[in-house]
Amino acid sequence: MPSFDVVCKPNLVELRNAVDQANKEIANRFDFKGSDARFELKEFELTAYADDDFKLGQVRDVLLGKLAKRGVDPRLLDFGKAEKIGGDKLKQLIKVRNGIDSTLAKKIVAMVKESKLKVSPGIQGDAVRITGAKKDVLQDVIALLRKDVTEVPLTFENFRD
Repeated sequence: MPSFDVVCKPNLVELRNAVDQANKEIANRFDFKGSDARFELKEFELTAYADDDFKLGQVRDVLLGKLAKRGVDPRLLDFGKAEKIGGDKLKQLIKVRNGIDSTLAKKIVAMVKESKLKVSPGIQGDAVRITGAKKDVLQDVIALLRKDVTEVPLTFENFRD
């Protein structure tokens, strides 16, 4: 039976490159001279540091520009609240989405079932596996999901015949 998995997975190499490029640009920009503006990347968490709200916004804009150039979808990032750390400095936690959370997985399964296509969706951990009798029907499901699910970037992998 042909099948494929629906996942939400970032390209960590491109993400790390975008963060490194953003840190380089911040270090070289005149408006950030003498400030403690930077990014730190740990697995699936980014932390942005800046001196004030305006500079934090500028730091985020630099990162989003670098992500766009590297082909990383900005919908993967989940920006937390900015919090004060010592003096006037701010830090903001940015989570990188990895995997499909259970509510979105249930929504995808319901959407596929509503479409009346002859496939069977099932939740497997942080992915949704779609199984069908024909490849054409699976391609219709991919088109449906690309059109209707807009909150996170979905990738389709493990396509088996």
